[in-house]
Amino acid sequence: MAGNSPGLPLHTTVEDFAVDGDELLIGGRRLTEVVRLAGRTPAYIYSRELIDRRIRRLRSFVPAAIHLHYAMKANPMPAVVQHISPQVDGLDVASAGELRVAMAAGADPERVSFAGPGKTMEDLTTAVAAGVMLNVESETELQRLVAIGAERGVLPRVAIRVNPDFELKASGMKMAGGPKQFGIDAELVPDLLRRMGSLKVDFWGFHVYSGSQNLRAEAIMEAQTKTVALVTSLSRDAPRPPRFVNIGGGFGIPYFPGEKPLDLAPVGLHLQALVETAARDLPGATLVVELGRYLVGEAGIYVSRVIDRKVSRGRVFLVTDGGLHQHLAASGNFGQVLRKNYPVLIGNRVAEGPRELATVVGPLCTPLDLLADNMEMARAEIGDLVVVFQSGAYGLSASPVSFLSHPPPAELLL
Repeated sequence: MAGNSPGLPLHTTVEDFAVDGDELLIGGRRLTEVVRLAGRTPAYIYSRELIDRRIRRLRSFVPAAIHLHYAMKANPMPAVVQHISPQVDGLDVASAGELRVAMAAGADPERVSFAGPGKTMEDLTTAVAAGVMLNVESETELQRLVAIGAERGVLPRVAIRVNPDFELKASGMKMAGGPKQFGIDAELVPDLLRRMGSLKVDFWGFHVYSGSQNLRAEAIMEAQTKTVALVTSLSRDAPRPPRFVNIGGGFGIPYFPGEKPLDLAPVGLHLQALVETAARDLPGATLVVELGRYLVGEAGIYVSRVIDRKVSRGRVFLVTDGGLHQHLAASGNFGQVLRKNYPVLIGNRVAEGPRELATVVGPLCTPLDLLADNMEMARAEIGDLVVVFQSGAYGLSASPVSFLSHPPPAELLL
């Protein structure tokens, strides 16, 4: 039974998951079997099929001339990166550690870019040695790259990350406009570009990332239009025509009731128009869209096991072996102003049997350790499996795993 199966959260992309009898399937396997393969709970389980399906769907809307990059910070699990790398046009990393994962996955250094406002000397030296492109976020960083290049006798490949004077409206996380730690303010870039002609670096282009987690096509399109216009203006002072223009991403996924998936159709048509604009105004430049969460977020689940069931003054609590230390975002402590429930269900009791209102908590000594608050789901008993959907991005690597020294969760790509 697939599709809108009874008991599945309707605000999840439920068509991506199937149910066999009363049990969730992932990667074509029953959840209890998958947990045995993982070796323990809690566990993050990612589906190759769902990742592939998302990339194919994206490609069907986005013009072939647009290069697609995977932002590894969304999910840097080596097996995930190795699986995605051949299917995209490049990888974006944010640390020397992520860079090493990308290299181990066989990524071509020519297809890797490195962003982040606080790159250490180790980060910069490692990146220059690898031959990847660095998105420069300050004049200090540029000066350090010049010195590293001179010492090694190479020309570091660089793009200027620009902090524009606009933001991506309706974003879950705004990363541009106003004072920001990201990039160089747009009004300061022309002078820097004019001086770059005398610096021993290899200028490649621009990086403009305005925000993330956006479900409004019109907001994404507006930011893309403004980005291309800004880059076109800045290019007049560049030491050479840009070859690389990363216009950011921001494509979101639905997490909460009432949210609808991003409509890709208008975004794709708009990108085609931008390709034509760039061919005229930025000849020779490749437009890049950088996506992380959108590629992997809905392809993963987090599974924990009920270790106790208790009733406190009439309220049911399911105590599990997982919690905020392993899935900070689902607990509401990763940027939510008002906490909302991720889609959660009892994975081995999806559709059948009695239902109840229950609160799912973890084993930590804090009331913040909350995975579902007073949510309707199947009645669960000790040993049952709690599944948190939309867990393929910003899960394990975005969580305080060492908090209270519990063992780390398993990770499995099927």
